[in-house]
Amino acid sequence: MENRKRIEVVAAVIEDGGRIFATQRGYGEFKDMWEFPGGKVEAGESREEALHREIREELDTEIAVGKLLCTVEYDYPAFHLTMHCYMCSVVSGTLELKEHESARWLSADGLESVDWLPADLQILPLIKECL
Repeated sequence: MENRKRIEVVAAVIEDGGRIFATQRGYGEFKDMWEFPGGKVEAGESREEALHREIREELDTEIAVGKLLCTVEYDYPAFHLTMHCYMCSVVSGTLELKEHESARWLSADGLESVDWLPADLQILPLIKECL
């Protein structure tokens, strides 16, 4: 097996009234592409704890973490990504962008209207089944 960098992250699929919250990266190699908010799981953290922390840091919002929608395994050129995607809802806060360039609420029909990161693109069919 190839000895490449492995990154494990959690992602929040935030749903409200049949719409999904998408965020646009404002930095790095994938700047301007769209993703579900979230981030890396730190040592000693559960996936759910990581998701609560990341959404507080990125969006100044408290969420309820629901069911695990799926785990995506994706090979990017520089690393292998394991992304655990959870259905979530807003408990309090206004989804204020702290790190992202932009954000949109997308309907099921509008999910393909933005340029998703390749790993995030894979979960769109599953999201549509939930809406």
